[in-house]
Amino acid sequence: MIVITIVALSLSSCDWIKEVTGQKEVPLPGQRIPVMLNEGELQADPRVSDLRVLLPTPRENPNWTQAGGNAMHAMHHLKIRNTVVEAWDQSIGEGSSDERRLVARPVVADGYVFTMDAEFEVNAFEISTGKQVWNYDPNVPEEDEETFGGGLAYEGGRVFMSTGFGKIIALRADNGAELWRGNLPGPSRSSPTVGGGRVFVVTIDNQTVAFDEESGKKLWTHSGISESAGLLGGGSPALVGNTVISPYSSGELVALRVTNGRVVWSDSLVAVRRTDTLSTVAHIRGHPVVDRGVVYAISHSGRLVAIDLRTGARVWDRSIGGSETPWVAGNFIYVLSNQGDLYCLTRLGGRVRWVQSLPKYEDPEDKDGPIKWFGPVLASDRLMVVGNHGEVLSVSPYTGAFLSKLELTDKLSVAPVVASGSVFFLSDDADLIVYR
Repeated sequence: MIVITIVALSLSSCDWIKEVTGQKEVPLPGQRIPVMLNEGELQADPRVSDLRVLLPTPRENPNWTQAGGNAMHAMHHLKIRNTVVEAWDQSIGEGSSDERRLVARPVVADGYVFTMDAEFEVNAFEISTGKQVWNYDPNVPEEDEETFGGGLAYEGGRVFMSTGFGKIIALRADNGAELWRGNLPGPSRSSPTVGGGRVFVVTIDNQTVAFDEESGKKLWTHSGISESAGLLGGGSPALVGNTVISPYSSGELVALRVTNGRVVWSDSLVAVRRTDTLSTVAHIRGHPVVDRGVVYAISHSGRLVAIDLRTGARVWDRSIGGSETPWVAGNFIYVLSNQGDLYCLTRLGGRVRWVQSLPKYEDPEDKDGPIKWFGPVLASDRLMVVGNHGEVLSVSPYTGAFLSKLELTDKLSVAPVVASGSVFFLSDDADLIVYR
């Protein structure tokens, strides 16, 4: 009640002063700084306004083996045809509902696309035809049937699945036969990361668990700060050399030794000023990205950081909050903010080259039908973002200008995957739609 009274007085202060003194209030000198979460968006930096955005040549990408494309989550500039058309679509099983959410993106390897639906059933399809090759049902215990989350990764002829019912499972990629399953200390909302003979999984209570890829033996566990509040889904660890970087819902970003789980360094991506309920959710839901010795990560509460991989020292940071994975290409980084603004920043200094505001509502005039965007993904000189209203926008990575729009019939809540010259869209209704 006290807070409400103070706010009411502050809002009416101008009229009150005029009524008592007969004079109009003179504003105090100085810069006005917004106090609400992300109320003040970063603008393009005039110091880099003349900087030309140059990107590497688009490259063929045969596989998308895990969350973020590869273990470092750095895919740079991928190649697709300038004009793509729908090749096929298939149902992968059960989609999102009131009880559970479909959060696992497909993985692509060796001519197949692997999917996991909202009930943890895994399917393999031929990329060329869309023909189903096999189906795997993990036989979820009855008491865990309402759980959701997890995801897939591929390595060396095996498909690894993390689950919302506290299991990590390895399957044969050619026929879906179960090879082994291990216990997690809790449910997982994110996909596993695999490489170097190990599989890494982050649980919702902020523990990182390492397993032997061949046998399923648990190797070590790291426990972060427990956090009760979080977003749907979660970030997957990034792996490079002997270091794995784990993102937690507490806003912690922790670099660990692959061999034993010992902490190399840690950082907190919690907002400096936490002024409302949203700003207390520091969840790092987007995957951390490792590129040329620097780790890039963004938290929901308003921190985009670049960190030296070896020392853990911050290279730069910006007050941008988001829940999607940053995309690094050339000397630039692209991020999608909580407000649906798409940023292009310089990779080395974090200066904003351009910012493009994406549509906020399906009906802007009445502010009806709020739009949530997912992405971006960079392919053949276009940044693709998808909306929960079924729209796919292409934006120029060089200027931020809108290029084209594709309208799908289904709602989308995960960013697309690009591999084998194809774009894979997964709808909330569990439809896998492939364009090439």
